Amino acid sequence: MKKNGVLRELNRNRTLLLMFLPVATLLLLFNYLPLAGLVIAFKNFDFSKGIFGSDWMHPLLNNFDYLFSSSVAFRAIRNTILLNALFIAVGLAFEVGLALLLNEMRNKYFKRVTQSLTFLPFFISWIVVGVFTYNLLNFESGAVNRLLVSLGFEAVDFYSLPGLWPLILTLAIRWKVTGYGTIIYLAALTSVDNSYYEAASIDGATRWQQIRYISLPMLKPTVMILTLLAIGRIMNADFGMFYAMVGDASLLFPTTDVIDTLVYRSLRKSGDIGMASAAGFVQSVVAFALVLGSNYMARKFDRDSAIF
Repeated sequence: MKKNGVLRELNRNRTLLLMFLPVATLLLLFNYLPLAGLVIAFKNFDFSKGIFGSDWMHPLLNNFDYLFSSSVAFRAIRNTILLNALFIAVGLAFEVGLALLLNEMRNKYFKRVTQSLTFLPFFISWIVVGVFTYNLLNFESGAVNRLLVSLGFEAVDFYSLPGLWPLILTLAIRWKVTGYGTIIYLAALTSVDNSYYEAASIDGATRWQQIRYISLPMLKPTVMILTLLAIGRIMNADFGMFYAMVGDASLLFPTTDVIDTLVYRSLRKSGDIGMASAAGFVQSVVAFALVLGSNYMARKFDRDSAIF
């Protein structure tokens, strides 16, 4: 009886299942089958023997020793978490703020132009952004130092001051992706029924009060879900951004060296694929744990805002 019910349900939804089939195939090929490669993290990988023919490490967790015993690796893990947490917090404020600002604009032409201009930097490569940044900040001929000198101040060697780079990186990523990140929040705001605002206006609510008591509460589920998803990527730094902006400037590594750049340098110098795979394995496990923990906390505060 139960089997007949399943078959009946499959037949009823056959069109939807056929539409999902290409997606399921892609997920299987590019997301699930590659999971078998995780064994590299526990092996002494040899190209001639392949993934499954390579010898197991003795001890088995030897590839993980570098990540947990090296002070440089600990610094990279710390920087990855702290910088991504900074990016998430500042990004949330910028993206929600810009979405609220665009939602309050009544001139449709000005609103579209503003949205297009803020969205445009998303299509610029991090390599180009890195070149722009270097031409702005380099000591000899950077635009910022030329301005400082013309105003009677001393030039600043930005590429030898690691303490400034969390701020510089935050400003760079906000300039580049804020317009893109705003789209989802703006879509959530435009779906809010105007009758809420009309009723609040009749009751004498100001625009600020309407934002506080209508717009922000309506955005809460979207904010929660996107923040939870961002926390899931907190152990994965944007390699393109960090390498384009910082490169091999070792003086900046105390605050800008992240797991991805550390693994790249180590892989480039030693060719140790097992260690690189171990780093990726740790990133995935920690990210998974963070998503579960964050989702559990979200369910405690607001069940409808959780991912699952």
